[in-house]
Amino acid sequence: MSVKLHAWGRIATADVVALIPRDSASASLPTHAYLPVGNNRSYGDSAMPAGTAILTRDLSRILDFNADSGLLRAEAGVLLSDVIAHVTPRGWFLPVTPGTQFVTLGGALANDVHGKNHHRAGSFGCHVRAFELIRSDGARLLCSPQSNAGLYAATIGGMGLTGLVTWIELALKPTPTPDVIEETIRFPTLGRFFTLSAESDATHEYSVAWIDSSARGAALGRGLFMRANHADAPAAQRQGLRLALPFTPPLSLMNGASIGLFNAAQFALAKEGERRRGYAQFFYPLDGIGGWNKAYGPRGFHQHQSVLPLPAAEQAIAEMLNALHEAGIHSFISVLKIFGRQASPGLLSFPREGATLALDLPNHGEATLRLLSRLDQITLRAGGAVNPYKDSRLPREVFEASFPALAQMQPWLDPLAASQFSRRVGFTHHPNSTILAAE
Repeated sequence: MSVKLHAWGRIATADVVALIPRDSASASLPTHAYLPVGNNRSYGDSAMPAGTAILTRDLSRILDFNADSGLLRAEAGVLLSDVIAHVTPRGWFLPVTPGTQFVTLGGALANDVHGKNHHRAGSFGCHVRAFELIRSDGARLLCSPQSNAGLYAATIGGMGLTGLVTWIELALKPTPTPDVIEETIRFPTLGRFFTLSAESDATHEYSVAWIDSSARGAALGRGLFMRANHADAPAAQRQGLRLALPFTPPLSLMNGASIGLFNAAQFALAKEGERRRGYAQFFYPLDGIGGWNKAYGPRGFHQHQSVLPLPAAEQAIAEMLNALHEAGIHSFISVLKIFGRQASPGLLSFPREGATLALDLPNHGEATLRLLSRLDQITLRAGGAVNPYKDSRLPREVFEASFPALAQMQPWLDPLAASQFSRRVGFTHHPNSTILAAE
């Protein structure tokens, strides 16, 4: 069948033929270009097929769960929300979770997602014990640190370009409740953010900050710092209110005036101090608004996510925020957090030690593209990297500079796996290559 796919940023699209495997045992690949696709929560074109889409959502079975050890085996199309529903009543939770629970296990693996506890737990791939991978030559391979270790490392963070993952074995974390005790602290400057982060590393499992991208001058970099630990005991279950944006407005609701007003109110009205929060409120606040990405209107939005070495981070982030002001483009959702030292097993994993800043920027055409290019250059001058999983326009030279392990990665790529991103930057299979393919 034919389908039209939209990336979450609503800029990249793909009109493709789709195949839908019904279970992991019978799944197979076509003899032409393909890409596995999960729940369409990736922001950019790295998840847009340049060939047939292998839609994995029907690979939705939890195959095994050991409630004593916390080891889960589930098909790649299972959503994180399904895992949470299955394991939390038995005292377990996800070891790492991104800002939405509506991603598949396969997508979490392909993007090696990270969360608010990277300084303690590393990325998602650090907790993947094994998975099955189907290659375009028909091979079904068990991949783990001990078996097909090269493909194991290439697939974690490999953007679906090594083959089709059918099931994943994941080590969960024990906790009496997924709910947390959260403390919110207002901070006036970027320097204070870094002090709070350093203080919180030893005392809190989770930490993250929201930045007021509209503030300038002496208030540049102000924001709200949230840190949390899991609560000691379960509370009565609460059903949170879930809203939805039913249509795409003809114009973006995210303009300079609306973002400025929201940011000022968010900073001024935030309640400081400790409170108990349900896990959905803390980990997945945007999931409470279905289709929130439509608020950016028909032109969509870009996300720019960078990671910066800590010695250069404060100055580089200040430069980025000033670049937004000079461009007259502001970020509605601006998230700043710290990545710890724990390295991912993935060859192409984005998280690495440093500070990471994510900016959601309305698509104003060339003006936004010029701003994104400037943010790229600030990042690279500071010795940092730009996340290709969140992007629909990342230039090849920035991709190369951000990922020194590209030469090690290319021999493991499946010859037929192809995304719009991989085609755009020439990132394709070369058994003995040490450079990207020629354009």
